[in-house]
Order: sequence, then C-alpha cells, then structure tokens
Amino acid sequence: MIDLDRFQEIGQTMRRNALRTALTAVGVFWGVFLLVVMVGFGNGLEEGARKSMGGWATSSLYVWGGRTSVPYRGSTPGRFVRLTLEDAESVATLDGVRVVAPRVSLGGRRATQPVTRGTKSDNFEIMGDTPQYLTVEPMKIEGRFINHLDMKQRRKVCVIGERVREVLFEEDEEPIGEQINLAGVDFIVVGTFQTEQSGDRGARHAATIYTPLTTFQKALSSSPYVHYLAVLSEPGVRVSRIEEAVIDQLKSRHRVSPKDKEAIGSFNADEKFQKLVALFKGIKVLIALVAGATLLAGLVGVSNIMMVSVRERTREIGIRKAMGATPSTVLGQVVLEAVVLASAAGYLGLVAGVGVLELMGIAMAGAPSGKASLIAPPSIGLTTAIVAALAVALGGGLAGLFPAMNAARINVVAALRDE
Repeated sequence: MIDLDRFQEIGQTMRRNALRTALTAVGVFWGVFLLVVMVGFGNGLEEGARKSMGGWATSSLYVWGGRTSVPYRGSTPGRFVRLTLEDAESVATLDGVRVVAPRVSLGGRRATQPVTRGTKSDNFEIMGDTPQYLTVEPMKIEGRFINHLDMKQRRKVCVIGERVREVLFEEDEEPIGEQINLAGVDFIVVGTFQTEQSGDRGARHAATIYTPLTTFQKALSSSPYVHYLAVLSEPGVRVSRIEEAVIDQLKSRHRVSPKDKEAIGSFNADEKFQKLVALFKGIKVLIALVAGATLLAGLVGVSNIMMVSVRERTREIGIRKAMGATPSTVLGQVVLEAVVLASAAGYLGLVAGVGVLELMGIAMAGAPSGKASLIAPPSIGLTTAIVAALAVALGGGLAGLFPAMNAARINVVAALRDE
C-alpha cells in the first residue's frame, strides 16, 4: 500500500529548499535529456547509413572487368576484360553462390537516355537486367518484374520507377499496359516500382527503367557484353568466402594472371556493412559513456544534496527516532526522497528528449524529397526509454543510500542537542 503521507512530506521538503532541489534536479534532467537525444540521433544516423546502402542485400558482391596490368600467356598489359552472359552462367556454378545477375546500362554507368510518351519526355537511366536482380535488390513492385519468358522471347517490356511514372503519366493514369519509347524503341510497361533507397541514390533509382537483358542487347545495344555481375551468396555463407573464387573463375576464363589486381574489380557489400556495424557499435559506446558520465554527475549531485539535507535535519531525525522511528524507517525515507527527486528529474528529461526527437523527425519529414540525407529521422525505442527510467530510479536510490545510512546511524541524544 502506498503511504501518501511520506510523499507529502517529501514534497514539503523539496518546496522548503526549492532552489537547491531545482539545481540538483537539473543535473539528472540534463543527463537523461542528453542520453535520449544522443541515442535517438545515433539511431537515426545508423538508419540513414543503412538506407544509404540502397537496399543492397548485405550478402552481395559486385564484380566488373577492368584492364590487365601484367603480361600473361602471350597477352600484353592494358587489355580490357569484358564480361558476358556466359561469365555469369559460369560463376553461378560455384559453391556458395546463390544468385548471379548480369547488368548493363545504356550509355554506361549513370548515363541517361531520352524516354518519351506522346508529348511528354525526359532523360532516364535504362538498364538491361535479368529476373534474378530482384533477389539482389528487393523492390516494391506493382504489376510484375522481368520474367524468364521475357528473356527467352526477347520481349520489349519494361518496369519503370516512380519518378518515370510521375513524368510520363498523369496521377490518375494506369501505366501498366501502356507504351513508352526508350531511346527510339517502343516498349510496353508491365510494372512499376517504389525505391527503398534514400538520398541522391534513391532519386536516381526512382528515375530508372528496367528491360530484359536479352532484349536490351538486341534492340538497344549491339554489344554482347555486360557492365558487371551482381552475385548473392547462399544463406550463412560470407561474401568474403566466395569473392576470391568468383574473381579466380573470371581470371581463368579471360586468361588473366592470378597476380593481376587490376583486371577484375569487386565491391563487397557485406564487408561495407560489417564496417558500418562496427562503426555504430563504437558510436553507441561513446554515446553511452558521455551520457552516462553526465547522468552520474547528476546523481552525485543528488547524493550531495541528500547529505546536506540529512545534516540540516539532524534534530528532526533525532526527534523521530525518540518517538519510535526505527533506523530502517529513517533509511527508507531518505532513500525514497532521493528516488523521487531523481525519477522526477529523469522523467522530465525523458519527455523533453523525446519531444526534441519528435520535432526533429517532423522537420526532416518536411524536407524536400530526393535530397541526400545522411541521417534518418531520429528515434528511441520504448525498451530503451523504460530501461533509462528504471536506471535513473535505481541510480537515485543508490545515490541516497549513503546519506540514508548516515541518517539511520544518528544518535538520538546528540541529535536532540543539535542546533
């Protein structure tokens, strides 16, 4: 049962020393406020960094051809290595490889081409892809993505991004089944997609058009080569394990020296992701140390103020003990005062911190779309908030324990003589 008299007494004590109580509470308030804001900001930064990876599967590897740098089996340095569909099929047979998706872009990486529909036109990136690419980079598809029949029959079909849809179609128009012209060749739209990427990369992805790779190589480009291969490892298989095997396989097929580091380029998404994970673990530790030190300083302030309070109330405590109050009663009262003071200040700090995070989230939500964003709207989980509140209450109890033990040990006779 809750003893309301105890809490009323605590309130009276705080009001009698309002300024001192407020100054002590500021330390705890500031510590919790900093903890919430810094953790929320750290979460937003981590989420922004994860989104900046653009929806890449973290178990993916990207490989492309470069130029040879050393002579090998009669070949001179400087020879271009150009990848083909046959290379993709060969890599797909390697142990640990789940999916291989060859890719090509019309005009080269990030190049855009004219796309028209009636009187509407703009420049967009046109890609040649296989059905497997949807596994490498998941997207929200309306309609359908490229399928194997499209590849086999070299159908002139395409899947367009949301930006392409906005430019070429009215808001109430259904694009699926409609015809658009890609670099002078008519294609039928069979699907649209929403990007899961953010920032500039998300804006570029939304302005992308996917076509079947076989159709691309026949209708849009006469080249049999692909720009790069997107390789996905089997579940439980680290990308670093298959990376060397993939590169060795391609070097063997293209008569490249095993010692040549320039002929085959690669990007290990899993390696980048693991570096990000390690980075944010370090950031979280730093945040915990800074916020924890600030909060600890506030709790030390609570302990000090309780020591002063006990000293000032020595006579009062002596009278209570003379009237029958036990040491445990006195100890409990002082500890409760410390817990109430710390918890109240911590709660206000928690509310203020969450409020600031919400305002930041609203401000970021209203920012222009398509702009590069290094940080997602900051947030803090309910579990973190509850743990923080409990930690402050526990810290308040520990901060008040030493002063409370001093109060419990006060000699009644000496206390009654105290002025």
